[in-house]
Amino acid sequence: MGDKRPAPKGKAPATIYDIARITGVNPSTVSRALNQPGRVSASTEQRIREAAADLGYRTNPMARALPTGKTGTLGLLVSDLTNPVYFDLVRGAERIAREHDTMLVFADSQESAELERSTAERLQIAVDGLLLVASRLEDAQIQELAAAKPLVAVNRPVPGVPSVAPDVRPGMIEALDLLHGLGHRRIAYLAGPEASWMNGMRWVTAHDLAVDRGMSITEIQSSAPTREGGTEAFGEVMAADVTAVLAYNDLVALGLLGACREHGVAIPRDLSLIGFDDIFGADLSAPALSTVRCSWGDMGERAVAKLLGAIEDGDASGAELNLPTEFVSRASVAAPGR
Repeated sequence: MGDKRPAPKGKAPATIYDIARITGVNPSTVSRALNQPGRVSASTEQRIREAAADLGYRTNPMARALPTGKTGTLGLLVSDLTNPVYFDLVRGAERIAREHDTMLVFADSQESAELERSTAERLQIAVDGLLLVASRLEDAQIQELAAAKPLVAVNRPVPGVPSVAPDVRPGMIEALDLLHGLGHRRIAYLAGPEASWMNGMRWVTAHDLAVDRGMSITEIQSSAPTREGGTEAFGEVMAADVTAVLAYNDLVALGLLGACREHGVAIPRDLSLIGFDDIFGADLSAPALSTVRCSWGDMGERAVAKLLGAIEDGDASGAELNLPTEFVSRASVAAPGR
């Protein structure tokens, strides 16, 4: 059967030809066993995999693509890789990808639609499918990308494109019911990026729910979906003469919270504050931030499962999948004190 000892350090990486020599089969048989399980007998496949392990063989995705047409990699493109909201999503996506022997390649569009488009096009050359998370592109641009290669839109529905997104309404109903029940009648929505589909959805939902409850609501634009954006909005929030603020996300809410503390505005005595996403650390602020939570880990898992299904069946028409949200009540909300 030959020598199965691993090659000494410094030697060239093992190839399918080394495995073929050790196992006594053709290189094409080795390729099928490693890249297309079930195409050779179980005993031969096991023998090949054992030899590959002994040699320290690692599959080359580009070489794997030659006989199968697939690289075994997926692209995951997010709008801002520094936003902790994506931690759980990435971990969930990676969990499902790993179960299917698939690798994720990450990229960041830095809130730029132009950069997102060019990065997506470059990724599509090297991957089997693409996850676009919180895309800032127009629907038509996303549909064009989806026509070129399997694609799933995450945190945003796009007509004719498989998508996974949260249903913001259940969590926001709970949030607005609590504010109304505590006596709040003048509230503000501290908005996120204008190009964000989710920002628009959160604003429309908050507006309609507030009006239904006899509450006035003012939209205030933040400069960025970050802590800095929330800090810079402090003056406008104070000028709006509201008793509660619903922020686009937790980062913006935490920025506003910090600015309030610096200027002697007590949360929640002087102003109640609610974020969105329940990121890591939202409960560690002082006071702990109330927020609308969605399951980002679940969203990542379902998005990868949907993308793998589209790659396997060639079906790019998957229905939109809405995941529920829930309100998490913490110490940043109280009855209005003024």
